Amino acid sequence: MEWTQMNNYKIIKKIGEGTFSEVVKAQSLKDGKYYACKTMKQPISSLEQANNLREVQAMKRLNPHPNIIQLHELIFDKESGTLSLVCELMEMNVYEFIRGRQQPLPDSKIKHYMYQLCKSLDHMHSNGIFHRDVKPENILIKQDVLKLGDFGSCRSLYSKPPHTEYISTRWYRAPECLLTDGYYSHKMDMWSVGCVFFEIISLSPLFPGTNELDQMTKIHDVLGTPDSSLLQKFKQSRGMRFDFPPRKGSGISQLIPNCTAPSLSLLYQMLAYDPEERIGARAALQHAYFREIRQGERRADSLRRAIGIMEGGDRGGAPPSVDPLWRAARQGMRQHNIKHVAQPLVRRHGSHYPAELPKLHVTVPAPLITHPVNTVPAPLTITNHGSLPAITSKKCHSRLAKPREEPQHAALRNYYMPPLDRKRGGY
Repeated sequence: MEWTQMNNYKIIKKIGEGTFSEVVKAQSLKDGKYYACKTMKQPISSLEQANNLREVQAMKRLNPHPNIIQLHELIFDKESGTLSLVCELMEMNVYEFIRGRQQPLPDSKIKHYMYQLCKSLDHMHSNGIFHRDVKPENILIKQDVLKLGDFGSCRSLYSKPPHTEYISTRWYRAPECLLTDGYYSHKMDMWSVGCVFFEIISLSPLFPGTNELDQMTKIHDVLGTPDSSLLQKFKQSRGMRFDFPPRKGSGISQLIPNCTAPSLSLLYQMLAYDPEERIGARAALQHAYFREIRQGERRADSLRRAIGIMEGGDRGGAPPSVDPLWRAARQGMRQHNIKHVAQPLVRRHGSHYPAELPKLHVTVPAPLITHPVNTVPAPLTITNHGSLPAITSKKCHSRLAKPREEPQHAALRNYYMPPLDRKRGGY
C-alpha cells in the first residue's frame, strides 16, 4: 500500500502484518506523538462503509475507558479505498511480556493486570458488546496499564445465535464454542480470560490443542468430563454427534501448585464448563482475590474526598472519619498518605472521564477531501434487539509453523499484530 498518502504521519517501522491488515508505528507531524496505524488490506467503497465497520463502531461506543484501546482518527483514501485506523501506541502485548520469562511474575502484578482486564470486559459487556477473541496478543500493556484491543470480531450481546462458529483462537475457545453450532454468549469471554489468567501465572498456555478434538481432550484432561446433562444440552445444537468417555481431570492446582487459594477459586469460576455457572466480569471484580485492590480504591476515594474538602476551604459536612486525613492534607502531609494508597487509583466515577466520546477526526489524505468530525456517526444506541453492523466473515491462515489451528477455520483481524517472527497458533 502507499504509506506516502498519510501526509500527516511519518512512518517509523512496521509492527506486524496479518491476512487482513498491516500495522505500523507512525509519528504525527502535528503533535509529534507516536501512534499505531492499522491499515485494512480489503478496499472500502465509501466513508460511510468505513464508519459502519463493526470494529470502528465498537471502539467509538466503548471509548473513553482506561482499559480500552483509544481510537484517535480514521484515514480514508477515497481513490484507493484504503482505510487506516490510527490508535494509541502501547509498549507490548501480554504474550510479548511473558515470552521467554524464567521467573513467575509477582502475584501483586498478576492481580493488577487481571483486575484491569476484568474491568475492560465489564465495560464491554455492560455496553452490550462481547469481544469473542480475548487472548494474550490482544491485551496490551504500557507502564503497568492494561488495555484490551482488536474489536474486529466483537458482537452485540443482543444478537441471536447461532453466531459464527469458529471465532476465537482455539486455545482460548470455550467448550460451548467447540461443541455447538454457534450457540454461545458473552460468557465465552470469561473462559478466555481464565485461560489468559493461567498463562500469566504459569507462563505457559493452559489448553494448547492442535485441533478441535485435541482441544477438548486437553480440557477434559484438566477439568474432567462434564455432567451428561450438560453434554446433552450441547448436543441439541450440534449437527455432528460426539461422545466423551467419563474422565476425572487432574485439576488446575496440580499444574500451578504454588498458586494461592483465592487465585484458584477465581480460576475455577472463570473456567466453569457450563457457561451458565461461569462467573461474569462484574462478579469477578468482587471476588476475594481482588479484595486488596478494592480496599485500596476505597482508601483513595476517601483521601481524594478529604483533600477536595480541604482545598475547597470548608470541611462542611465531612464525617469524623475523614478529619485525620483532612488535617494531614492541611498540614502538607498529603504525599505521606498517598504513598500508602494501593494502585491503581479509583476510576469508577464517571465524572473522572468526559461525558461524551472524544472527537474522532476523519482524515482523507491529499488530494482527497478532508471529512469533518461531524461526518462520523454517533455511537450506536443500545437496545435489547440492537446489533453491531454485519460484516462478512473472513478466513485467515494459521500463524504457526507447527499448526496451532486447522487451516480451514476462520481467522480474525488482529488490532495489534504479534511480532513479525511470531509462530503461535491460528484460529
